Amino acid sequence: MGIKIDATEIAKPYRQEVQRKVQALKDSGIEAPLLVGLLANDDPAALKYAEWTGKACRADGLRYELRKIEDPINVEQALRDANNDVRVHGVIVYYPIFGAVPSYSGSSRDDYLRDSVSHKVDVEGLSHLYRSNLYQNVRYVDSPRCEKKCVLPCTALSVVKILESLEGAYDKSKPIGERMKGKVVTVVNRSEIVGRPLAAMLANDGASVYSVDIESIYNFADGKLHKW
Repeated sequence: MGIKIDATEIAKPYRQEVQRKVQALKDSGIEAPLLVGLLANDDPAALKYAEWTGKACRADGLRYELRKIEDPINVEQALRDANNDVRVHGVIVYYPIFGAVPSYSGSSRDDYLRDSVSHKVDVEGLSHLYRSNLYQNVRYVDSPRCEKKCVLPCTALSVVKILESLEGAYDKSKPIGERMKGKVVTVVNRSEIVGRPLAAMLANDGASVYSVDIESIYNFADGKLHKW
Protein backbone atom coordinates (compact mmCIF):
# COMPACT_ATOMS: atom_id res chain seq x y z
CA MET A 1 0.00 0.00 0.00
CA GLY A 2 1.31 3.42 -0.92
CA ILE A 3 1.91 6.26 1.52
CA LYS A 4 0.61 9.75 0.82
CA ILE A 5 3.31 12.32 1.54
CA ASP A 6 2.44 15.96 2.18
CA ALA A 7 5.61 17.81 1.25
CA THR A 8 4.09 21.10 2.41
CA GLU A 9 3.82 19.79 5.97
CA ILE A 10 7.37 18.42 5.85
CA ALA A 11 8.67 21.78 4.63
CA LYS A 12 6.75 23.80 7.23
CA PRO A 13 9.30 23.66 10.12
CA TYR A 14 12.14 24.58 7.77
CA ARG A 15 10.23 27.56 6.42
CA GLN A 16 9.29 28.61 9.94
CA GLU A 17 12.96 28.56 10.90
CA VAL A 18 13.78 30.81 7.94
CA GLN A 19 10.97 33.17 8.90
CA ARG A 20 12.21 33.39 12.50
CA LYS A 21 15.76 34.16 11.42
CA VAL A 22 14.64 36.79 8.92
CA GLN A 23 12.44 38.43 11.55
CA ALA A 24 15.36 38.44 14.01
CA LEU A 25 17.46 40.29 11.43
CA LYS A 26 14.71 42.84 10.88
CA ASP A 27 14.29 43.30 14.64
CA SER A 28 18.01 44.10 14.79
CA GLY A 29 17.63 46.74 12.07
CA ILE A 30 19.17 44.56 9.33
CA GLU A 31 17.48 44.17 5.96
CA ALA A 32 16.28 40.72 4.95
CA PRO A 33 18.65 38.75 2.67
CA LEU A 34 18.32 39.49 -1.05
CA LEU A 35 18.01 36.75 -3.65
CA VAL A 36 18.65 37.81 -7.25
CA GLY A 37 17.25 35.75 -10.12
CA LEU A 38 18.80 36.02 -13.59
CA LEU A 39 16.41 35.21 -16.45
CA ALA A 40 17.71 35.28 -20.02
CA ASN A 41 15.28 33.10 -21.95
CA ASP A 42 11.64 32.92 -23.01
CA ASP A 43 11.08 29.43 -21.65
CA PRO A 44 7.60 29.40 -20.00
CA ALA A 45 8.76 26.88 -17.38
CA ALA A 46 11.73 29.08 -16.40
CA LEU A 47 9.48 32.13 -16.14
CA LYS A 48 6.98 30.22 -13.98
CA TYR A 49 9.84 28.98 -11.78
CA ALA A 50 11.03 32.57 -11.38
CA GLU A 51 7.54 33.69 -10.41
CA TRP A 52 7.21 30.94 -7.80
CA THR A 53 10.67 31.75 -6.44
CA GLY A 54 9.60 35.33 -5.83
CA LYS A 55 6.31 34.24 -4.27
CA ALA A 56 8.07 31.84 -1.86
CA CYS A 57 10.66 34.46 -0.88
CA ARG A 58 8.05 37.07 -0.13
CA ALA A 59 6.02 34.58 1.92
CA ASP A 60 9.05 33.94 4.13
CA GLY A 61 10.07 37.59 4.44
CA LEU A 62 13.02 37.44 2.06
CA ARG A 63 13.71 40.01 -0.64
CA TYR A 64 13.71 38.89 -4.28
CA GLU A 65 14.77 40.73 -7.41
CA LEU A 66 14.32 39.30 -10.91
CA ARG A 67 16.81 40.66 -13.43
CA LYS A 68 15.72 40.00 -17.02
CA ILE A 69 18.52 39.94 -19.58
CA GLU A 70 17.51 40.49 -23.20
CA ASP A 71 20.65 39.10 -24.84
CA PRO A 72 21.94 35.81 -23.40
CA ILE A 73 25.50 36.80 -24.25
CA ASN A 74 25.27 39.32 -21.39
CA VAL A 75 24.38 36.74 -18.73
CA GLU A 76 27.98 36.10 -17.72
CA GLN A 77 28.62 39.78 -16.98
CA ALA A 78 25.31 40.06 -15.10
CA LEU A 79 26.33 37.02 -13.06
CA ARG A 80 29.74 38.50 -12.25
CA ASP A 81 28.08 41.75 -11.20
CA ALA A 82 25.75 39.84 -8.86
CA ASN A 83 28.65 37.77 -7.47
CA ASN A 84 30.52 40.96 -6.56
CA ASP A 85 27.57 42.98 -5.26
CA VAL A 86 27.79 43.09 -1.45
CA ARG A 87 24.04 43.76 -1.29
CA VAL A 88 23.29 40.38 -2.89
CA HIS A 89 23.14 37.34 -0.61
CA GLY A 90 22.01 34.72 -3.11
CA VAL A 91 21.93 34.21 -6.88
CA ILE A 92 19.84 31.82 -8.95
CA VAL A 93 20.20 31.49 -12.73
CA TYR A 94 17.22 30.14 -14.63
CA TYR A 95 18.15 27.51 -17.18
CA PRO A 96 18.21 26.58 -20.01
CA ILE A 97 19.94 29.58 -21.54
CA PHE A 98 22.21 28.05 -24.16
CA GLY A 99 21.19 24.43 -23.56
CA ALA A 100 23.68 21.84 -24.75
CA VAL A 101 25.46 24.24 -27.10
CA PRO A 102 29.22 23.51 -26.83
CA SER A 103 31.40 26.14 -25.19
CA TYR A 104 35.05 27.10 -25.47
CA SER A 105 34.93 27.23 -21.64
CA GLY A 106 33.68 23.69 -21.03
CA SER A 107 31.24 20.99 -22.09
CA SER A 108 28.39 23.50 -22.45
CA ARG A 109 27.86 27.17 -21.80
CA ASP A 110 25.15 26.49 -19.22
CA ASP A 111 27.58 24.23 -17.30
CA TYR A 112 30.17 26.99 -17.46
CA LEU A 113 27.67 29.50 -16.04
CA ARG A 114 26.78 27.15 -13.16
CA ASP A 115 30.43 26.98 -12.21
CA SER A 116 30.70 30.77 -12.47
CA VAL A 117 28.27 31.30 -9.58
CA SER A 118 30.34 32.14 -6.50
CA HIS A 119 29.89 29.64 -3.68
CA LYS A 120 29.29 32.65 -1.43
CA VAL A 121 25.97 33.37 -3.16
CA ASP A 122 25.13 29.91 -4.54
CA VAL A 123 21.74 28.90 -3.10
CA GLU A 124 21.32 25.78 -5.26
CA GLY A 125 24.54 23.94 -4.39
CA LEU A 126 25.47 23.49 -8.05
CA SER A 127 28.72 25.46 -8.23
CA HIS A 128 31.97 23.55 -8.63
CA LEU A 129 33.05 23.87 -4.99
CA TYR A 130 29.81 22.51 -3.58
CA ARG A 131 29.54 19.73 -6.17
CA SER A 132 33.10 18.53 -5.60
CA ASN A 133 32.61 18.65 -1.81
CA LEU A 134 29.43 16.60 -2.13
CA TYR A 135 31.14 13.81 -4.06
CA GLN A 136 34.03 13.78 -1.59
CA ASN A 137 31.58 13.82 1.35
CA VAL A 138 33.01 17.11 2.63
CA ARG A 139 30.20 18.64 4.67
CA TYR A 140 31.68 22.00 5.68
CA VAL A 141 33.39 24.83 3.82
CA ASP A 142 35.36 26.02 6.85
CA SER A 143 37.09 22.84 8.04
CA PRO A 144 38.42 22.29 10.68
CA ARG A 145 36.12 24.79 12.45
CA CYS A 146 33.06 23.11 10.89
CA GLU A 147 30.67 25.99 11.55
CA LYS A 148 29.41 26.59 8.00
CA LYS A 149 27.77 23.72 6.15
CA CYS A 150 28.09 23.24 2.42
CA VAL A 151 25.01 24.07 0.38
CA LEU A 152 23.51 20.93 -1.17
CA PRO A 153 21.57 20.72 -4.47
CA CYS A 154 18.14 21.82 -3.31
CA THR A 155 15.85 19.43 -5.20
CA ALA A 156 17.85 16.36 -4.21
CA LEU A 157 18.04 17.65 -0.63
CA SER A 158 14.25 17.96 -0.51
CA VAL A 159 14.00 14.25 -1.38
CA VAL A 160 16.37 13.44 1.50
CA LYS A 161 14.28 15.52 3.90
CA ILE A 162 11.15 13.64 2.81
CA LEU A 163 12.91 10.31 3.39
CA GLU A 164 14.08 11.49 6.82
CA SER A 165 10.45 12.14 7.75
CA LEU A 166 9.39 8.57 6.92
CA GLU A 167 9.51 5.93 9.61
CA GLY A 168 12.23 3.36 9.00
CA ALA A 169 14.14 5.15 6.23
CA TYR A 170 16.72 6.85 8.48
CA ASP A 171 17.92 5.46 11.80
CA LYS A 172 18.47 8.61 13.85
CA SER A 173 20.00 6.64 16.71
CA LYS A 174 23.11 6.16 14.55
CA PRO A 175 25.83 8.77 13.95
CA ILE A 176 25.51 11.17 11.02
CA GLY A 177 26.83 9.43 7.94
CA GLU A 178 25.57 6.00 9.02
CA ARG A 179 21.84 6.55 9.35
CA MET A 180 21.03 4.65 6.14
CA LYS A 181 23.52 1.88 6.73
CA GLY A 182 22.16 -1.47 5.58
CA LYS A 183 19.69 0.14 3.15
CA VAL A 184 19.86 -0.49 -0.61
CA VAL A 185 18.51 2.30 -2.82
CA THR A 186 18.05 2.58 -6.59
CA VAL A 187 18.02 6.04 -8.17
CA VAL A 188 16.90 6.14 -11.80
CA ASN A 189 18.40 9.10 -13.70
CA ARG A 190 21.84 10.62 -13.27
CA SER A 191 21.22 14.28 -14.02
CA GLU A 192 23.44 16.88 -12.36
CA ILE A 193 20.34 18.51 -10.85
CA VAL A 194 18.69 15.56 -9.10
CA GLY A 195 19.80 11.99 -9.86
CA ARG A 196 23.56 12.16 -9.38
CA PRO A 197 23.60 14.37 -6.25
CA LEU A 198 20.75 12.38 -4.68
CA ALA A 199 22.68 9.14 -5.16
CA ALA A 200 25.76 10.72 -3.58
CA MET A 201 23.80 12.13 -0.60
CA LEU A 202 22.19 8.80 0.22
CA ALA A 203 25.54 7.02 -0.12
CA ASN A 204 27.12 9.65 2.15
CA ASP A 205 24.44 8.72 4.70
CA GLY A 206 25.51 5.07 4.57
CA ALA A 207 23.24 3.48 1.95
CA SER A 208 24.40 1.27 -0.91
CA VAL A 209 23.03 3.18 -3.90
CA TYR A 210 22.57 1.96 -7.45
CA SER A 211 22.59 4.87 -9.89
CA VAL A 212 20.82 3.80 -13.08
CA ASP A 213 21.05 5.76 -16.32
CA ILE A 214 20.38 4.88 -19.95
CA GLU A 215 24.02 3.94 -20.59
CA SER A 216 25.25 2.42 -17.34
CA ILE A 217 24.70 1.39 -13.73
CA TYR A 218 26.99 2.55 -10.93
CA ASN A 219 27.06 1.59 -7.28
CA PHE A 220 27.88 4.24 -4.68
CA ALA A 221 28.93 2.45 -1.48
CA ASP A 222 31.51 2.65 1.29
CA GLY A 223 32.68 6.05 0.12
CA LYS A 224 33.55 4.72 -3.34
CA LEU A 225 32.06 4.61 -6.81
CA HIS A 226 31.86 1.15 -8.36
CA LYS A 227 30.92 0.19 -11.94
CA TRP A 228 28.25 -2.50 -11.77
